[in-house]
Amino acid sequence: MIARLRRHAAALGFVTAAVFAAMTLLELFYFRTLSGDQPSLDLRFSGFSESEGFDWIARLGRPGAETILVWHYLTFDLLFPALLSLTLVSLILKYGEQLPRFAALSERMRSLVAVGLVVPYTIADYAQNIVVARMLADPPSAGSRSMALASGLIVAKFALLVVPVAVITAFVLASRRKRAISADIDSHGTG
Repeated sequence: MIARLRRHAAALGFVTAAVFAAMTLLELFYFRTLSGDQPSLDLRFSGFSESEGFDWIARLGRPGAETILVWHYLTFDLLFPALLSLTLVSLILKYGEQLPRFAALSERMRSLVAVGLVVPYTIADYAQNIVVARMLADPPSAGSRSMALASGLIVAKFALLVVPVAVITAFVLASRRKRAISADIDSHGTG
């Protein structure tokens, strides 16, 4: 079943991009107005300090925290990590099958490799969402441990996302190189 995802890479990519665009528009044109033009915590690639986290929550206030909780963490951010993960798996399978060594693996092994490369990101993203959503739902419970955990998970999420993206990039470049070499050999053979 997982191996079939490669056939749906374009559709998954399109839907993921649409959800990402909607999330970005909400962040830029709505959520930032609620937080005094500060980016949401989960968009701070290098994490945030405890004081930055508390400042963001304080600027939101109770109504802003509830709005972001409902419109971001309980809607889009429940869907987006799964969509992005499925898209990454599908792209690894799609571009990997063009490479002889990867294609020589059994279908199950290719699926396990693809899922194994993506699942750490997925777990980190959902864990980070849970921690930040809990802080927004109950701001007084947001202590220094919660802030440190959320910040660490945000950094981990982006670091772990680099792994499947780098693999996909390597697969795409390797398949292009293979096609270029094949085209060069074919042109010399016919010439």
